[in-house]
Amino acid sequence: MKVNLKINDQPVSVEAGSTILEAAEKLEIRIPTLCHFSMDCFHVEHRCASCRVCVVEVEGRPNLAPACATPVTEGMVVRTNTLRAINARRTILDLLLSDHPKDCLICPKNLNCQLQALAQEMGLHHLLFKGEQSTYNRDLSSNAIARDLDKCIMCRRCETACNSVQTVGVLSAVGRGFQAVVAPAGLKPLAETECVFCGQCVQACPVGALSEIDNKYSVWRALNDPAKTVVVQTAPAVRVAIGESFGLEPGSISTGRMVTALRMLGFDKVFDTDFAADLTIMEETTELIERVKKNEKLPILTSCCPGWVKFLEHQFPELLYMPSSAKSPQQMFGAIAKSYYAQKIGVAPENLVVVSVMPCLSKKYEASREEFSHDGVRDVDIVISTRELADMIREAGIRFDQLEEQEYDSPLGESTGAAVIFGATGGVLEAALRTAADWITGKDLQEIEFTAVRGLEGIKEATVEVDGLSLHVAVCSGLGNARRLLERIQNGEASYHAIEIMACPGGCLNGGGQPYHHGDTSILKKRMEALYRDDRNKPIRKSHKNPSIIRLYEEFLGEPGSHAAHKLLHTAYVNRRD
Repeated sequence: MKVNLKINDQPVSVEAGSTILEAAEKLEIRIPTLCHFSMDCFHVEHRCASCRVCVVEVEGRPNLAPACATPVTEGMVVRTNTLRAINARRTILDLLLSDHPKDCLICPKNLNCQLQALAQEMGLHHLLFKGEQSTYNRDLSSNAIARDLDKCIMCRRCETACNSVQTVGVLSAVGRGFQAVVAPAGLKPLAETECVFCGQCVQACPVGALSEIDNKYSVWRALNDPAKTVVVQTAPAVRVAIGESFGLEPGSISTGRMVTALRMLGFDKVFDTDFAADLTIMEETTELIERVKKNEKLPILTSCCPGWVKFLEHQFPELLYMPSSAKSPQQMFGAIAKSYYAQKIGVAPENLVVVSVMPCLSKKYEASREEFSHDGVRDVDIVISTRELADMIREAGIRFDQLEEQEYDSPLGESTGAAVIFGATGGVLEAALRTAADWITGKDLQEIEFTAVRGLEGIKEATVEVDGLSLHVAVCSGLGNARRLLERIQNGEASYHAIEIMACPGGCLNGGGQPYHHGDTSILKKRMEALYRDDRNKPIRKSHKNPSIIRLYEEFLGEPGSHAAHKLLHTAYVNRRD
């Protein structure tokens, strides 16, 4: 059913249930917003109208109406640019700024802050309201997410991300009036909550109230320590997003430029997490085939995503037998670098510093987990986000867009197309199916694109036929979707052999450490397309065909699932339910 209305004297027809803001967007009329957040392809809509920055005049109504949360009605007449509406927005913004720190120059979201952008857009160059400001201690407890409640504007976008999208339930409104903020109950530090550190709250936050723990200076110190050999690994999703930080089009594949930039920053060797993704497939697929043959501990759940793993530990500890015991690619890389590679180059593990560049903030937490440290030596020493690497490149004065392309170092830089698609939801499962199909049939199959598990949908299901065996599989991204899928399994409503789960909607390409997309899901689609394009351009597209992986098993690990492989590449999980 269509509803007809006028906005600024322009007629428009929209679906019933649409808001004034959506109708204005159809006419390309801009109404400023702050608390509003929309990600259409994930069906995420935040309409709490808490900031009131989008107020407009509606004929016949005495009060201004928030455009983001006011449904259209037949014959409605709206004006977005009246003096009354503009003055109200300026007053609202002025009040928000009166209780906001003025440290914009050193704020982690400087130039990415929507409050800052609105102040510029509205020409606010002095404040009318001055007075008391709320003050809280910064929370740096988690090793992943920094929380600065002094900057919270109560837009509640992070609350929607945490509760509605991810169903983690850590964030909610705390306090009343002037003291109201969004935080865990009792203002608990994040490390003492069920937070999984996925970082979707950081992506959603329009200001600097939520950001990543800054590890850039730890990397600079390591690079300037002559006693240390410093190597770096880069995750698959980083290469299709980092270019955005330097003005390149979303979906640009910047692998070669990134490698060059990392060498210019001073890393001794530049390696690829994709190598470890291929290694992960060797171990996970071995485990998958064993479980399917024995018909036990099914479905097997992928374990590459630390945010998802922590969610399972808190929310579904009774299912801890399900996930693969394989470490994530990040941790596998660290374990191999500190053993196999350290031996090859004659460096003591404690003098080899492994730095990870990740799209994910939960990877910072993962690297600090106790089980990934042996005799005081961590598998991975420092994790930085895609955004932090971009900051370091700018700080070094490197013109990223003008760099020549270089190749990764060997042997831990060699990878396949199966590994690069790990960055997209469905990619891990598709990579596993490519290897499983070959191993089960004993053939080098040429039909390797399992397109049924691709796409940005939250839950995807498929049946894959392999040599007479029907494998029932599912792919899930976003923890809210994971909860729904696992509850269906527990209730006997669904049955699968294998499930891939990623904490972030869309997978790692939408990680909490990626360049901010501000809800523009077209950017995420372009990143996904780039990963599959990169896969198609690879000369080798199956993990078990990677020559460096084959050599690693021959020289060091023996075979997939061996005692040596289990010691270095597998882990166990923890029941974290109180």
